[in-house]
Order: sequence, then structure tokens, then C-alpha cells
Amino acid sequence: MAKITIDNLRHAYISEPTRDEHYALKRVHLDWADGGAYALLGPSGCGKTTLLNLISGLLHPSEGRILFDGKDVTMETPEARNIAQVFQFPVIYDTMTVYDNLAFPLRNRGVDEAEIKKRVSAIAEMLELTATLSHRASGLTADGKQKISLGRGLVRDDVNVIMFDEPLTVIDPHLKWQLRSKLKELQQRIKRTMIYVTHDQTEALTFAEQVVVMNNGEVVQTGTPIELFERPMHTFVGHFIGSPGMNLLPCEVKGGAAFVSGKQVPAANAKKAKSGRKLELGVRPEFVRFANKGLPADVVRVSDIGRYRVVETRVNGTPVKLVVGEDTEVPVGKAHLVFDATHTQIYSDGWLVGSRP
Repeated sequence: MAKITIDNLRHAYISEPTRDEHYALKRVHLDWADGGAYALLGPSGCGKTTLLNLISGLLHPSEGRILFDGKDVTMETPEARNIAQVFQFPVIYDTMTVYDNLAFPLRNRGVDEAEIKKRVSAIAEMLELTATLSHRASGLTADGKQKISLGRGLVRDDVNVIMFDEPLTVIDPHLKWQLRSKLKELQQRIKRTMIYVTHDQTEALTFAEQVVVMNNGEVVQTGTPIELFERPMHTFVGHFIGSPGMNLLPCEVKGGAAFVSGKQVPAANAKKAKSGRKLELGVRPEFVRFANKGLPADVVRVSDIGRYRVVETRVNGTPVKLVVGEDTEVPVGKAHLVFDATHTQIYSDGWLVGSRP
């Protein structure tokens, strides 16, 4: 296992980058503790797989350093870094049995057959592959093949870090939750450093202790799932995490107070905001409610999600969504909204006022 330090890292896929937009990965600084569970989360093309491949040694960065336990491994091979990587699509040997596929990484390292049997049996049980250990891998479904790929990454106990690059893409939806739970359970038990790359917020937030949210080659915010939900540092994080995402309303600031459509709205960081900038007020749907007085709104649509309902309204043309319980009375037509002041924040040019890096 290893503590991983990402020091001033940048990467471009062209030989002589001259502008910031030439870099697929912009300046990145990260410190990951030994034995932690981490996720790189963001949309396609945001740079998360590039960062993963730089950490693993499949790519060498244009600038910056990568350290494992303080040792500079920037130019070392994946073998020298002693990492295991599970890719989006299964990488297995179809002509081998499931048992032999799982045993392959251990046999390559000269592990005793008795120890191999012990480890393979434990991983197979965890991934529900025990009944197919004697079967050839070629006869398995895509789900089964990806389970083997996961197992090959997990069966070794000598790796510095295990990396998962969108590992559940080909897994049947009803099995995803089960495998996520098993991975989380295993990580907590063996305390091995794991990095999980995904565009799926549910996968990231349920697996990781710390989530790195990326967009356009940049790290926008790093935090626990609760921190990302309750205090997004950027409007992108507020939009990308949560379902529905965070509401954003144009606002102005006068005398340390926020105003939306001319009406004062309490906000936790209003006194830090300055007028004259592009300002937006952000509040998650969970922290909006109907009231007798407040911001005038028009109720547009009500969607029943099962345990709760999502109500879409308009405040002076700007959409504002609420998450309400089944027993909440939803006004018809006209309504008034109030926001929880402790969870209402002002953003300037996308960044939470008072927190821009």
C-alpha cells in the first residue's frame, strides 16, 4: 500500500503545448493517504482517465511529479510501481478456467499453490464465482468476465494501489449495487489504497471516502460525499452531484444582503459577496419549501418519484425545483418559496464566494 502524492501535475497529448487549452490535464495537486478509498468523478473527457493512467505509469506527465510514500515514481513503469488496474472492458484469458484466470497474477509472482487456492477461493466467494471456477472463461457472460477482471485486481495482497477505470460499465444494473457494496466492504476490511474512476455519482459517492470532482481537465473540488452535497465549491459540483441538481438563480448583493428578483433572500455567505460581478444564488431542492410568504413562484410540474416528489417551479422565469414528501400539499398555480439560509450560498463566476482557490 502507498500514500500517493500528485505534485503540480500537467499533461498534454501534443509535443509542444503553448496554451492552457492544450492540456488535457491542468494543474493538479492531491494527497491521498495510505489505505484510503478514493474516486475520480466527472463527465466524459474531463481528464479523470488521463490522471489515472499517469498514476499507474501507462502515461508519463508533461510536467510535475508522482510520489508513492515519498518516492518519486514519475518515470517508472506500472510494474515498478506495483499497481493493479481493472479496466472498463474485461481483460481475461478466454481459454483458461475462471480459477486459472484468478490465479494467474499470483503464479506470475511465484506464490505457493496452497496460498493461491486460499486467496482465489476467498475472492471467488466474494464475487459469487465459486460455482464457475472450473468453467472456461469464454463461456461466461459479460458480467461474469468483468467479475474475473475485478477478481484479478483484488487477489494480490502486495500491491501499492488498485485502480478501477469505469469497472461496472458492462455489469447488469441489478448487480451494480451488489458489487459496489462488496468492493466497499473489502476495501474497509483490508485497507488497501483504491482509486475508482467513474462518471456515475452514485458509484463514486457510495464507494469513496474522498471524491475528486473533475471538469475540463481541472480538479474542481475534493471532499467527502456530504461535503460535496452540502457545500459545493463550484456550481458545476452543485449541478453534477445530486438528483435533481442544485438550483441557481441570478442575484445581486446590496449592503451585505442577497436579492432575487428584488426580494431579499437570506444566504450564509452574503456578507462576503461583492456587487458588480456575475452572482448566482445556489440552493439544493432539498432545502427549498413552500410557505405563505417568500419568493413568488409559478408551479409548473409535479413528478412522483416514489418516496418523494419533485416539484418544478419558475421564479421570474428561472427554474427552481423542490424535493417534497408525499404528504406535502403542493399549491396549484401560484406559490411562495423560502430557502434554508444555512444551505443557501452565493456563487461568483461559478465559484462559492470566499472559497475560490
